[in-house]
Amino acid sequence: MVRNLTQLDEYIPPELIRLTHRTVTPKEFERLCAEYDDWRLELTSTGELIVMPGTSLRTGRRNSNLTRQLDEWTEKDATGVCFDSSAIFALPNNARRSPDASWVRREKWDSLSESQQDSFAPICPDFVVELRSKSDRLRVLLNKMSEYMANGTSLGWLIDPYKRQVYVYRPDNEVAILDSPEAVSGDPLLPGFELDLTKLWL
Repeated sequence: MVRNLTQLDEYIPPELIRLTHRTVTPKEFERLCAEYDDWRLELTSTGELIVMPGTSLRTGRRNSNLTRQLDEWTEKDATGVCFDSSAIFALPNNARRSPDASWVRREKWDSLSESQQDSFAPICPDFVVELRSKSDRLRVLLNKMSEYMANGTSLGWLIDPYKRQVYVYRPDNEVAILDSPEAVSGDPLLPGFELDLTKLWL
């Protein structure tokens, strides 16, 4: 699936366009990511290749602020590892996903071999954040958040700056929707972490 790239089709490598029409294996996906590292790619649990366009400057600025805040807390807390939007996780359901920001418990990270840490590690992040861009369909992101939770995520935030809403996901709980919050807390999974949303609303 080529998402929201109608006007950019002429720039997409022909192989990527061709592969969006058939099932792609995880091994093929790894090759594609290495060969087309300028493109952001994901793979669904059923082998559907997703080609995503680059983000706008505004979305990139928001994502940079989001990751910086999480990374600063991670450095102080030292109980886990923070990742930006370039990290790809091999989820238990066979999907290959790249959240906009994520965090993994230190013991889970340390249990991986060096080769696994240098590849698409077979783990699901304990905490994930998806930041909606103008080209993102909300329903797709909602489904993606549900997939993270079903695969072992303990806390998830879907941040929609266009509606100024945050969807908070926790296991065995209804999704909570916060309207125009100035901040959102990561307690108890991320003790003391509070994401300042005021810059993300700009």
